[in-house]
Amino acid sequence: MEEAVEDMIIGQSFYESQQNGIGQYFWDQIVADVETLFVCAGVHQLHYGLPRLLSERFPYAIYYEVVDEVAYVLAVLPVRRDPAWLRMKAAGRSHDD
Repeated sequence: MEEAVEDMIIGQSFYESQQNGIGQYFWDQIVADVETLFVCAGVHQLHYGLPRLLSERFPYAIYYEVVDEVAYVLAVLPVRRDPAWLRMKAAGRSHDD
């Protein structure tokens, strides 16, 4: 799960470099997207073996897994990257890491 936070920090830095304040907006929106997992975890299609929630405002995907009714966010990745890169980043993660 620490890797997912690192993913978010990278995304926040990228957007902040585009325009002052957008990085914080990115962070807040991703957190809001993650919070929706409280009610809808497990309903998303699988991508690279993990359920994938698409962000409402940014071209990012939130990959997670559900264990004993708890959703663990494993990766927060930009969907505009090479699919092979996404597969490598998402598929190798587990909530046990």
